[in-house]
This record gives sequence, C-alpha cells and structure tokens, in this order.
Amino acid sequence: MSLKERIQDDLKAAMRARDMDRVSVLRLIMAAIKQREVDERITLDDGAVIAVLERMIKQRRESIEQFRKGGREDLVQRESFEIDLVQAYLPQPLSAEEIDTLVTHAVAEAVAQSPRDMGKVMNIIKNQAQGRIDMAVVSRLVKERLSG
Repeated sequence: MSLKERIQDDLKAAMRARDMDRVSVLRLIMAAIKQREVDERITLDDGAVIAVLERMIKQRRESIEQFRKGGREDLVQRESFEIDLVQAYLPQPLSAEEIDTLVTHAVAEAVAQSPRDMGKVMNIIKNQAQGRIDMAVVSRLVKERLSG
C-alpha cells in the first residue's frame, strides 16, 4: 500500500470515527498532495509524498515560531497537533550515530575536500535519507566536516 493510499484510508477511518480534528489535518495533507499532482500533471510516488509532508512540517514549524512571538498559544497547540499527525506518516528518523555515518560516507563518495563541495554531499544525503533526517542539522554537520 502506498503512502498516499494509507493517508486516504486513515482519512476514511477518521471520518467514520467522527474525529474532526484528524479529518481536517488529513484533508490538508491530501489537498497538498493533490495540488502538487495537478500542478505537475503527475501521480506522486512515496518519495514525492514524503517531500510534500516535509514541506508541510517546515511550514508549521515556522508558523509556531510566529505564533509564539504573537502570544497565540492556542494556535501553537493546533500547529503542534498538525505536526504530530503529519510526522506519523514519515519514516522513522535516523539516530545521531546513523546521521554521522551517513555524512562520513557521503563526504567520501563525493570526494569532498572543501565547503564548495557541500552541494554534492547534501544531494547524496538527501537522496539516501529523505524524510528520515532534518536537513538543517545535516547541513551544519557537513559544513563542520568540510571546514575543519
């Protein structure tokens, strides 16, 4: 079963259970997936669906930051709930040790010598660990590795 089908099935189950909070978030997910499919005139595979989910999480984290500055804890709670639900569809995140190993192998594979090679290394890592890793953390690690 594809990730998209799993989300659709969970949406149907949430509708049957009359869990309107889950229904609204799952509808947002499906709308984002459908929008990308319509825009690009393709059917998204699991990798592309994961990319959509990651973008949704990133947007919500940015919203939480703004809501906290504005003192809107009610909206912070709502966005946090949405993040938790969206993250349930992403693969298990990598541990710190796995991330370190992945960075080491990617640097070796790209034959990276300086920070100019960072793009090659990041591309390798992104292809290998999409949805399982925070790319901001990896970017910092790669930059440290290539600078030092």
